[in-house]
Amino acid sequence: MTPKWRELADKLAVQIKRGEYEPGQQLPQIRELVAEGEGSKSTVHAAYKALEAEGLVTSSRGHGTVVRQQVPLKRIGIARYDKAKWRDGDEVAFIADRVASGRSYRRNEQSQTVSLIAAPPAVAAAHGLSEGAEVYARARLVKEGDQPTHTLTSYYRPEHVEGTRLVDPTPGPAGKGGGFRVLYDAGYEIDHMKERLFARTPTSDEVKLLQLPPGEPVVELHRTTYTASGTVVEFAIGVHAASRFAWEYDFQVPDSAKDEKGQ
Repeated sequence: MTPKWRELADKLAVQIKRGEYEPGQQLPQIRELVAEGEGSKSTVHAAYKALEAEGLVTSSRGHGTVVRQQVPLKRIGIARYDKAKWRDGDEVAFIADRVASGRSYRRNEQSQTVSLIAAPPAVAAAHGLSEGAEVYARARLVKEGDQPTHTLTSYYRPEHVEGTRLVDPTPGPAGKGGGFRVLYDAGYEIDHMKERLFARTPTSDEVKLLQLPPGEPVVELHRTTYTASGTVVEFAIGVHAASRFAWEYDFQVPDSAKDEKGQ
């Protein structure tokens, strides 16, 4: 026989998927469902824990059990770095994702800390520095409303960013156009990038910071940003809650054979 808690979890899951409980809406308190005859306190608690493990709800002290946003943000690929967005306008990358997803945003949904640190091995290798050389680390936590979506830490050589807005810890993007515009104004126009993605289990600190439900993985991003001459002007590491993004890429399909014939 199906356990009572599983039956209740399945019933609530159907109601959530039908929209009877909307994203951001709090589910009934445990005692309310107990009073309605849905089961004992332990039964309802087990049902809620199952829904949390399945990524349908989040639970936290003071907020109860809340339905999660089920439509993930588009994390657009090449288009999010379009120079017209940040050089000529004020659409920094995380805002470009919100616009593409039809979602609202506030600039202060990005908070940050800036510090001068000894370069970790991966950062030193990306920048061609000796391990332990000093770099600026600009760490951001990005939220959608009250829910964190990802962290992103950019590492810069001091000679590229010293005295610029990139070392200013004021919340929000680094002025109009954000970090890429700051580099552009400093004479370091970005030209091409390399991104590497992989999924992994989050650390305990990441679970707390990103408010992850039990069992949810994260997607780690490594981004290396170059000028046309090949100078690395940024190496960034992002940690994304896996269920909160849909990674989307739109690009021209290459034909290397045709290119070789044309030479």
